[in-house]
Amino acid sequence: QVQLVESGGGLVQPGGSLRLSCAASRFTFAFSNYLMRWYRQAPGKERELVATISNDGGVTTLADSVKGRFTISRDNAKNTVYLQMNSLQPEDTAVYYCKMSLGGLYDYWGQGTQVTVSS
Repeated sequence: QVQLVESGGGLVQPGGSLRLSCAASRFTFAFSNYLMRWYRQAPGKERELVATISNDGGVTTLADSVKGRFTISRDNAKNTVYLQMNSLQPEDTAVYYCKMSLGGLYDYWGQGTQVTVSS
């Protein structure tokens, strides 16, 4: 089955930076066929879409709350999607999940990685 392995989370002070990685494996089609997204979920809150990147990386979308601070990118040669997070704030504290989609038919989720922003 498809496997998504996330890494890069941790504890950081306000104003700091982290880069999350999501490495995909055991998928059927070429990685470039998949739409990739990052979500996050804080305790007691609904899961929130953070960022989206198109198949070839040419089109990206960011939630208003992270525009100007976060950047989503992908390296299809490495089967990996990234989320660069700068100027982190306590409100960014959440579990961050990678999602891999093929049209509207298949959705795959990573296990999540914890990001904690605290002084």
